Amino acid sequence: MADETYLTSGVKGLVDGDITEVPQIFHVPSSILSNNRPDDTSGLNLTVPIIDLGEVNNDDKSARNVVVSKIKDAAEKWGFFQVINHGVPLTVLEDIKEGVRKFHEEDPKVKNQYLATDINKRFVYNNNYDIHQLHWRDSFTCYISPDPPNPDEIPVACRGAVIEYSKHVMELGDLLFQLLSEALGLDSEVLMRMDCLKGLFMLCHYYPPCPQPDLTLGISKHTDNSFLTLLLQDQVGGLQVLHQDYWVDVPPVPGALVVNIGDFMQLITNDKFLSLEHRVRVNRDKPRISIACFFSSSLSPNSTVYGPIKELLSDENPPKYKDITIPEYTAGYLANLFDGESYLSNFRI
Repeated sequence: MADETYLTSGVKGLVDGDITEVPQIFHVPSSILSNNRPDDTSGLNLTVPIIDLGEVNNDDKSARNVVVSKIKDAAEKWGFFQVINHGVPLTVLEDIKEGVRKFHEEDPKVKNQYLATDINKRFVYNNNYDIHQLHWRDSFTCYISPDPPNPDEIPVACRGAVIEYSKHVMELGDLLFQLLSEALGLDSEVLMRMDCLKGLFMLCHYYPPCPQPDLTLGISKHTDNSFLTLLLQDQVGGLQVLHQDYWVDVPPVPGALVVNIGDFMQLITNDKFLSLEHRVRVNRDKPRISIACFFSSSLSPNSTVYGPIKELLSDENPPKYKDITIPEYTAGYLANLFDGESYLSNFRI
C-alpha cells in the first residue's frame, strides 16, 4: 500500500496518511547515512565560507579584488560557499519558498496534472523521480532558459514567484560568472562567452517530515551536472557537503544563497575549481523547502564542445579531461545518477 500511495501521491501523500515507519523502499544502509566526523575537529576548518557581495558593484577595485580572492579560495578548496548581500530582495526569496510550499501542498489531483507525460513540458512535477533510488522528497522542475515557459504553463500557486525569482537568479548568475572568470585570472566575460549562463532550470524540492530520519535520505550523495548551482534553502537545514572526507553541514543563513561548482565548471577549469559531492538529510519535525537553480543546458540541443579552457593550460598543467558536449555528458550522468561514483571521472585523460 505504501508503494502504491507513493507512486500516486508522492512522499507527502505517505506522510499525510500518518505513517509511523519509513517504508522499506526508502531505507538507506547505515554506513551510507554516517556523518563520518572525527571526535576532534579542532584542527580542521569545517565551516563553509560566507562571502559578502555587497561591495562588488562599487567603484572600489580593491574591494572587488578581495571578493574575487575569497571566491577563488572557496571554489578551489570547497566547491561551495554562501553569498550574502547578493542583490536578490528578501521578499523575492520568501515568495519563491512560499510558492514552492503552496504547490507541493496542493491536492495530488492538481499536482498530477503536471506529471511528465509530454517531453516538451516546461514545468514537470516528479512524485517518483528516483524510482530506482527512492528519496524522501517530492520535486518539480521548471525550464527557464533559453526557452522560457509561457506563464500559463506554470501552476498558479507558484507562477508569479517562479517568474520573478528566475529574473533575479539570471542577474546574479551574470555577476557570479564574472567573478569566477576573474578568479581564474581571466577576462571577466570569458565564462559568459562560453555560454555558461545560457541554460537555466529550477529544481524545487519539498522534503516532508520523516518519522524515522535515521533510515533514509532526502537526496543521496551526488555532484551537479552544471556549470554553477544557486540554492535557496529555508531555515530547516539538512544540506551537507563532503569536504576532506567529512560530511559538513551547510547551515541555513537568513537571506543567503548557497553557490556550488558543478561538473562542467570543474572540467573547463581543469580541476582548478571543484565539484564536490553533497547530500540532504531529512528531519522529523517539519517540511524543508529548497530551490536549486542550475546553470546548464542539460539535455537541450547544444552542439558546443567543452574542454579545459586553453588559457589555463601549460606544459606543467596539461588538459585532464576529454572534450564533450553537455547533452552527451548529461545523458550518461542521469543514467548513472546516485550510483556512488563521480561521473566526471569517466572523462579523465
